[in-house]
Amino acid sequence: MTYQIPPEAACFVDREDEQARAFRAVAEWGGRSRPLCLALSGLGGAGKTELAFRIARLQRDRYTDGALYVDLDEWRRDGAVEVDDVLRELLRSLGVGSEWLGHSFQARCKQYWTQTDGKRLLVIIDNARYGAEVVPLLPASGQSLVIVTSQGPLYDLEDGAAVDLPLAPLGDRHAMELLQHVVDDPRLAVEPEAAAGLVRLCSGLPAALHVAGRWMRRHRRRPLARLLAELTAELHDKGVAVVERVWDAAYMTLSPQARLLYRLLDVVPAASFTVDSAAALLGRGREAADEALEELESAGLLDLRGERIRLPELLRAHAARCAERDGASQEERAEGQRRIVRWYLRQAQRADAIAAGARLTLAAPVPPIENTPDVPFEQPAPTGHAPAREPVTGALGWLEAERAALHGCVRIAYARGLDAEAWALCEPLWTHYLDHPYGTDTIEAFRTGILAAQRAGDVPALVRMRCQLARALWEREDFEGARQQMERALNAAGSLGETDTDRKLAASATEFRGMLRQARGDWAGAAADFQAALETHRTIGNTYGVMLQTYRWGQALAAAEDWEQAASMLEQAHAMAGDLGRERMTARTGFALGHVVRRLGQSDRARALYEAALISARHRGAEQDQARILDAFAALAEETGNEAEAQRHREAALAIRTRNGALG
Repeated sequence: MTYQIPPEAACFVDREDEQARAFRAVAEWGGRSRPLCLALSGLGGAGKTELAFRIARLQRDRYTDGALYVDLDEWRRDGAVEVDDVLRELLRSLGVGSEWLGHSFQARCKQYWTQTDGKRLLVIIDNARYGAEVVPLLPASGQSLVIVTSQGPLYDLEDGAAVDLPLAPLGDRHAMELLQHVVDDPRLAVEPEAAAGLVRLCSGLPAALHVAGRWMRRHRRRPLARLLAELTAELHDKGVAVVERVWDAAYMTLSPQARLLYRLLDVVPAASFTVDSAAALLGRGREAADEALEELESAGLLDLRGERIRLPELLRAHAARCAERDGASQEERAEGQRRIVRWYLRQAQRADAIAAGARLTLAAPVPPIENTPDVPFEQPAPTGHAPAREPVTGALGWLEAERAALHGCVRIAYARGLDAEAWALCEPLWTHYLDHPYGTDTIEAFRTGILAAQRAGDVPALVRMRCQLARALWEREDFEGARQQMERALNAAGSLGETDTDRKLAASATEFRGMLRQARGDWAGAAADFQAALETHRTIGNTYGVMLQTYRWGQALAAAEDWEQAASMLEQAHAMAGDLGRERMTARTGFALGHVVRRLGQSDRARALYEAALISARHRGAEQDQARILDAFAALAEETGNEAEAQRHREAALAIRTRNGALG
C-alpha cells in the first residue's frame, strides 16, 4: 500500500470545528458513485496543508488502499498545470509501470479510473487554483476521500461536488497557544502586551507564528518588548504585508552565508530541491550548505522534513523580494543560475553514462565543479563488456526524481543564453524519456533544445534534437509533425563532415526516419533506411550499431512477411547481441526471432527462444515485455493444440495488464 503522508507536525492547535465537519461528512458519506471531496481554502500560510495531512492521518484506517499526495505547484508552469503529467505521477504511485502509461490525456484518465475503481483511497491535491485542475484527478470510487487545498474557493467545481471548509486565520487565543507550543518561553507570560503585539503581527497565520517562535529562540536573552520594537522597525516596502515583517526579521538574523542561500532559493528550477542541489546553488561546499540550511530551518524559513526540501510559495516570493532589495541581486542571481544549470548538467551526464552505457553523445562532459559535491551514484559492476551496461536503478531513479528540475534548467539555460547547456541537458533527458515516455514537458524541452542549437549554429546538436523531438511526436501519433522534424534533421545531416562521429550521427538520423516509416506501416521504406544505416555503422566499425540496425531491418522484413530473409537477419542480430553481453537486446532479438521461426514451422525452437526472453523480462522486471511474450506463448500453444496451456498464458498476461490498468 502506498502511503505518502508525512509524519505529524510537532505543533498543531485549533481547527476543531473544521475537523468535526470533515469527520461528520466522512461518516455520513456512503453509497455514492463519486468520492467525497473536502475543499480546504484560506490564505497562504493558514495551515491548509497541515490540516489536510492531519485529517488524512486520523482517517487512514477507513482508506485501506493507500494515501496519495500531489502538489499541483510542482506541475504548474506559467500558471497552468499539465494535468496529464499529474495523472502520470498518480498512476505510477498506484503501481503502473512507465511502459504501460497511456499516450494521451484521455487514455490516462481511463487508466486512472480503472486503477481507482472500487478502492478505498485517500488523495490530497495541494495548491489547486481551479476546479478544472481537480476533476480529472478524482478517483472513480465513491469509497474514496479527496482533500483539496486552495487559497480561494474553487467556484468552477460542480455544485455539490465538495464540502467547503474555509480556514480563517487563527484567533488571538489559539495563535498564542500555537506560539507557546513553538517556543516554551517565560517571556510570553512575563510580557503579555509584547507577546500580544507579536501575535498580532503574525496575523493569525501558523506559518508566521512558527517563524516568530523560532526567532524568539534565537534571542532568548533579549526582552520581548525590545524584540517586538526591532521587528516593527523592519518595514521596508509599504506594499509588503505586515506579516512579512516577521520573515524579514528572521532573515536579518541569519549569517551572510545563510542569507545568500535564501536569496538564491528563488532560482531553484523546481518546487522542491535536495541538500546536494542547495550546495551547488550556494557554491561554497557541502559543509557550508548544511550549516546554511540548518540556520534557515532554525529560523522557520524552510521545512526539512523528508528527502526533498520545499520552499512554500509565500516564502519563495519573500526570498525573491530579499534578493531584489539587497545589492547586486541581478549578478548574484545570474551566477546562481549558471552554477545550478552546470551542476545539474554534470549530474545528468553522469547518470546518463551509468543508465545508458556507451552511446553516441555530442555534448562535452562537464568537469567537476569547484566547491560543489557530486551525487554519489552507485556504479555498475564490471561485466567485461564496457558498452554492455544495463540501466542502474539509482541513476535512472535520480533522473526521474529530478525531472522537473532538469526541465526547469533547460528553460533557465535558454533564457540566459547558455545554449550549449540547454541542448546538452536534452541528451540525458532522452535516456529518461525512453524509460518514462509521453511527457509533455519532454516535448517542450526538446523544442527548446532545437532553438538553442539553432541559435548556437551547432548543426550536429540540431540533428540530434530534431530526431529526439520527432520520436516524441510520432509516439503521440503526430506523424506529420514528426515527418517535418525528420525532413529538417536529414537536411541538416547532409552538411555534416566525414568524421566517424558525424557519420554515426547521420546514420542515426536515417535510423530515426526508418523508425518513423515503420510506425506508419511503410515496411519497405523502413527496411531501406535500416539497411543504409547498417552499412554506415559497418564502415566505421561500430559493432553495436551494426547489431541494432540488423535487428531493426529484420523486424521490418518480418512485418512485410519476408520470413526467410527476416530469420537470417534476426539470427545475426541475436548472435551479435549475445556476444556484446547486451541482456535486453539479446532477449528482444530472440523474441523477434522466435516469432519468425514460428511462422516457418519451427515450434520447438520458437518455444525455447520465448522461454529465454521471458526469463530475461522477469529478471529485468519488464512487465510489458512479459505480457507480450505470454501472448506469444498462448498463440504457440493454441497452434500446437494445447488449449489448456494457451489459457494459462492468456490469464497470466491478463493479470499483468489488469494490474497496470492497461485493458481496452
